[in-house]
Amino acid sequence: MSKPGGETAELGYEQARDRLVEVVRELEAGGLSLEQSLALWEKGEQLAKVCEHHLEGARERIEAALSSVEDETGNGQ
Repeated sequence: MSKPGGETAELGYEQARDRLVEVVRELEAGGLSLEQSLALWEKGEQLAKVCEHHLEGARERIEAALSSVEDETGNGQ
């Protein structure tokens, strides 16, 4: 998975997740113009991609660690 770009790319998982929660709350609260809503939606999409990127990296690290353990114990499938 390619790394997301933009100002959100440098955020850690927790930071991106927390900002995404804020975006969702603002959208759910309503009262925004169409332009404001679209801008928030786009920001939310970027933040979601950052979260996905971090989760994919964590998943790959876990799979590599499990594979290493299986190789060491001879239980690989």
